[in-house]
Amino acid sequence: MKLPSILAVLLLTSRRTTIEAFAPACIRTMSTHSTSTKQTKLSTSTEPFPISINPILDDVKVSATVQIFSNVKQMQAEGIEVTSLCVGEPDFPPPQAVLDAASKAILDCDTRYTAVTGTAALRQAIARDLLERKGIAYDANTEIVVGNGAKQCVYQGVFATAGAGDTVIIPAPYWPSYPEMVSLAGAESVILETKESDGYLITPEALRECLETCEANNQRVKLMILCNPSNPTGGVHNRKRLTELAEVLKDYPHVAILADEIYERLVYNDSEEDAHVSFAAISPEMYQRTMTINGFSKAYAMTGLRLGYMAAPQPLAKAATTIQSQVTSCAGSISQAAGVAALNDVTEEEMNKNVQIMREKRDYVIDRLRKMEGVTLAVPPTGAFYALPDVSGY
Repeated sequence: MKLPSILAVLLLTSRRTTIEAFAPACIRTMSTHSTSTKQTKLSTSTEPFPISINPILDDVKVSATVQIFSNVKQMQAEGIEVTSLCVGEPDFPPPQAVLDAASKAILDCDTRYTAVTGTAALRQAIARDLLERKGIAYDANTEIVVGNGAKQCVYQGVFATAGAGDTVIIPAPYWPSYPEMVSLAGAESVILETKESDGYLITPEALRECLETCEANNQRVKLMILCNPSNPTGGVHNRKRLTELAEVLKDYPHVAILADEIYERLVYNDSEEDAHVSFAAISPEMYQRTMTINGFSKAYAMTGLRLGYMAAPQPLAKAATTIQSQVTSCAGSISQAAGVAALNDVTEEEMNKNVQIMREKRDYVIDRLRKMEGVTLAVPPTGAFYALPDVSGY
């Protein structure tokens, strides 16, 4: 897929004028006088910087999403009105129960370190939610790791399973951070291309061909990343398709699966057969090989609270815990208290109302895109809050 000819768009959260977030600062109206010119420079040396940077970073790019979003925030700080389409963030507030729990935790001085894997209350709530809604059982004491956002949990899953000399399969289109995380782990990414005619979903034939090619090239595949629902297509692999993929993976027992399911509550299919199913629930064998990643940013609009989790068999969860213990220790205690409230106190009625709001926004975006000259949307999203139109006509 030639990504330059494809544009990923978040569901519109506003109908205000959009300003290019990454326009050069020189074209914006700014004061010609800066207080920074009055500061004394400590050094005017033009000599090369004397400290060498870890060469592994030569192959790692800065997150483009974060870069653009930083520009957006800077422009907003300057008083410029911007409609941001660059990060996956709902425009509705967190549920009131979440806000109340966070406020109470602050007032109760619940501000201390927690266990690396998270508070017992949150891990128990996660285990209960996964069992009741997704049909997968995990030991809250040994198989759930709470992290600072799902992004950290994804990286720890990659780092725990792949290293130098290993290969990770990433289906395309993909979230741009996946291959960079693989590079940080010292491993190599192999891109599994999907087709518009297949709804940008992985087919069992394409997966087997990719695995066979890697095997023929002596590439040691250790991990496959499965983002379902997909960022950036909004596609959802249903139970039938996941079962077909699992049949292929049975022939490759050394391959772990990182199931990024952060958008699993935002699905707009009405038929039961197209409902979201966790990959770990497909079979006992897939359960033993799957790291399920989820969090609170998307469905509960808790993006800034940075709270996510991994649920996985004990050896994988232990490996992720070891990594996290040396990186960030625990997630924030206030965020964890809010997470407990999200799982225990927010009703399904409230969650479904938010899904309906997002469905209406999706329908609006689909309608507008299809009316634009030179733009096609062959695969309308059925999950998450993204659309992937083809703008190659321009």
